[in-house]
Amino acid sequence: MLAVLSPGQGSQKPGFLTPWLALPGVESRLRWWSVPAGVDLVRLGTEADADEIRDTARTQPLLVASALIAAEQLPLHDVNLVAGHSVGELAAAALAGVFSAETAITFAGLRGREMAAACALTPTGMAAVLGGDPDEVLAALEANGLHPANRNGGGQVVAAGTLDALDALAAAPPARARIVRLQVAGAFHTPYMGPAEQALAAVAAGITPAAPARILLSDLDGAAVAHGRELVHRLVRQVTAPVRWDLCMRTLVELGVTGVLELPPAGTLAGLVKRELKATGVPEIVTLNTPTDLPAARDLIARHSGPPGHRPTPRARVVVAPAVGTFAPAEGLVEGAELSAGQVLGEVTTRQGTVEVTAHDSGPLTEWLAHPADPVAPGRPIARIGGQA
Repeated sequence: MLAVLSPGQGSQKPGFLTPWLALPGVESRLRWWSVPAGVDLVRLGTEADADEIRDTARTQPLLVASALIAAEQLPLHDVNLVAGHSVGELAAAALAGVFSAETAITFAGLRGREMAAACALTPTGMAAVLGGDPDEVLAALEANGLHPANRNGGGQVVAAGTLDALDALAAAPPARARIVRLQVAGAFHTPYMGPAEQALAAVAAGITPAAPARILLSDLDGAAVAHGRELVHRLVRQVTAPVRWDLCMRTLVELGVTGVLELPPAGTLAGLVKRELKATGVPEIVTLNTPTDLPAARDLIARHSGPPGHRPTPRARVVVAPAVGTFAPAEGLVEGAELSAGQVLGEVTTRQGTVEVTAHDSGPLTEWLAHPADPVAPGRPIARIGGQA
């Protein structure tokens, strides 16, 4: 089973797109995508310095475009699973077929601009907390009024909040932990991004998404998302919610992923996977940074992509499982009951806790396709709503 991962902010480096422009059609593609992005992707990826591409409004569409431009050079039709870290989830959604590359880049451009505007309202920042006991780290963040914006696994939690609160944490860090201030504009993935979430929600309502064509993991809880509208809702919610990359990596283990391909600018997520999964067995990893890495990436895809049967087959009126575990239907919910969109149908009990299963549409509960205590995996049909799917 192969997982294709798309990185988020902080992974970019000056000039990292320069080698890709030597490939036929890449420059014209990037110039076309620059229109919906609202920035010059070619110049940003080749000539801009580190300070310029650190600007949230520029970085986000640049990262989504870089992942997608590399993905277009690869045979990804039999890839089993895709996931992205923070803004990288937009590229993953496009690779899963939820919406087009142009929609992903448009969303990234808007997301970057709105998050930059939210950062300007209150002086805030972020700091990586490396090492320490996880419970003690979270307790220290709470005591200082900080938020765990990213829980990246591998002994890394990113704290976010006011600059004074970050200074206080640095002055008295948790035992055996090291604090590294991050050069970012503000407290991403916290309530400070509330204005950005509201702006994105107003625009996202106009997106017409499709169901993912392969397993697509969500940063909110590491669960697989089977319905396009739910994914769009999660993408909007993501700007104020913590990134749970640790849970995404646990899902990789639960699904038995054997190969990992990180799209450019690659290296950050590969490093996290290596550190987090060393106890359970690190999958074969390829980092794709320049066109010279394409042969290795294609070889990995050929050896680790599964047959079509390994991909979920969610249909418009079928609710599917979001995670690996055992299923329990909601108490008293029987076939024939009238459902409303968003209603809880049951839950999947995983090793990390429970994950709710909700109806993505309204209508009668026609048939249970999973029963109490049934083992399920992402994409496994749970229930049918309405007529025949």
